[in-house]
Amino acid sequence: MRRLSGITLIEILLVMASIGILTAIAVPSYQNYYYQAQVAEAIGDIKSLEVAIAQFQADNVGSLPNSLSDVGAGNKLDPWRHPYQYLVIPLNGPSMSLVRKDKSLHPINSDYDLYSIGKDGKSIAPLTAVVSQDDIIRANNGQFVGLASTF
Repeated sequence: MRRLSGITLIEILLVMASIGILTAIAVPSYQNYYYQAQVAEAIGDIKSLEVAIAQFQADNVGSLPNSLSDVGAGNKLDPWRHPYQYLVIPLNGPSMSLVRKDKSLHPINSDYDLYSIGKDGKSIAPLTAVVSQDDIIRANNGQFVGLASTF
């Protein structure tokens, strides 16, 4: 009697199920890791832009640049391919509505706002808004740089 050796349908299904389970575990972990890397890149970019702005201030008797183009970063994009946002804080006037605000609706900076609009590409001034939670912000005049949701 001759015995045939080969792979049965059940064995193939078990292997496919194992691969599916491993994929279901690995893909979300990879996506989270990749997102954290993007956040870290945006934080690093904002810190380097802060240095460029400080250098501009030192070279121009304390005055802030009007835009990121003045420090050679006008075309700089965040990891999600959106331009970084920069706003000199006005003393008063209609531009005050654009200034980033904390949960008490107080401005988070007194000199300038610098931030990434995050993965969703949307943002509004109060950090408590859902669309602002994924923003990477500069707050407390540079003492904090990170996710708006953790500020």
